[in-house]
Amino acid sequence: MELAMDTQCNNNNKVTDIDSLIGKKYVPKIRWPDLLAQIFVHCGGLFGLYLILTSAKALTIFWAFCLIYTSGFGITAGAHRLWSHRAYKAKWPLRLLLVFLFTISGQRHVYAWALDHRVHHKYSETDADPHDARRGFFFSHVGWLVLTPHPAVEASRAAVDMSDLVNDPIVLWQKRLYIPLFALLCIGLPVLIPWYFWDESLLESFFISFNTRFSVTLNMAFAVNSFAHMYGQRPYDKNISPVENVMVSIGALGEGWHNYHHVFPWDYKTSELGDYTWNLTTGFIDFFSRLGWAYDCKTVSSDMIRRKALRSGDGSRPVWGYGDKDITDEDRSELDAKTK
Repeated sequence: MELAMDTQCNNNNKVTDIDSLIGKKYVPKIRWPDLLAQIFVHCGGLFGLYLILTSAKALTIFWAFCLIYTSGFGITAGAHRLWSHRAYKAKWPLRLLLVFLFTISGQRHVYAWALDHRVHHKYSETDADPHDARRGFFFSHVGWLVLTPHPAVEASRAAVDMSDLVNDPIVLWQKRLYIPLFALLCIGLPVLIPWYFWDESLLESFFISFNTRFSVTLNMAFAVNSFAHMYGQRPYDKNISPVENVMVSIGALGEGWHNYHHVFPWDYKTSELGDYTWNLTTGFIDFFSRLGWAYDCKTVSSDMIRRKALRSGDGSRPVWGYGDKDITDEDRSELDAKTK
């Protein structure tokens, strides 16, 4: 009991520290190793695109394309919906598969990714948000990775509860061995398979299977923080920056329904409407749910969604015709109040 009380006091102090840091001016500095890494990946990615258009074998191009989308499920179904939001539960074979795919994507280890994402939701659109969209498109897209964070971000990272991930041995295993796993799964496996199995040159395989593939995967994920916070509709809450962006959803396997996601972050579908065409990650989770590997998938009732959209949405949510017998008296009253 005393330990629990001490922990609670420490958390309260951390929250107070964060509140005092929000709004504090600071001058960001460039983190040169991170900036140089981004320059190398993206410039190499452009060179890889040139090779795709001029000399690469079709199998190499197809291999890179497949890796982009399969590894993406490690981000969306794994680091995001499972480990960041606990929107569903997964048995160890699925968790192992997801951490394998996530490592191929190269986006740090699961613990670091989930930590920043939890901070992003808890302190969204404040100085404590790691990729605060208020600071502009470039910062929210990639700048936050190459600049020193606001002091409030560092404080919030120390305050967020990560005990569930600490108790996940697969997450800790990947965190402990991340550097060799990155070298093996993000660089070695993608590059060596085209070279070994169909005699692609190492040069072309490296720049296509690593640089181009990696830069595309990165920017698909970056787009959720930038495009999906700036360009689209806000049918569920017009007072926050996240939006519904269909193009981001297509590229990021269903992660572009971002206004909905920020309103209902525990929904494993991260969206209300549409089918697997616009949300492949939901199809991925549903498939493993049928196998019994995914379970306890959390979702949101239609009544709760309707009420939220009527109260705070921008009016862009598709609804049935007015007067439909399924509209409750409470919903009809709210709708009438908004249309007077």
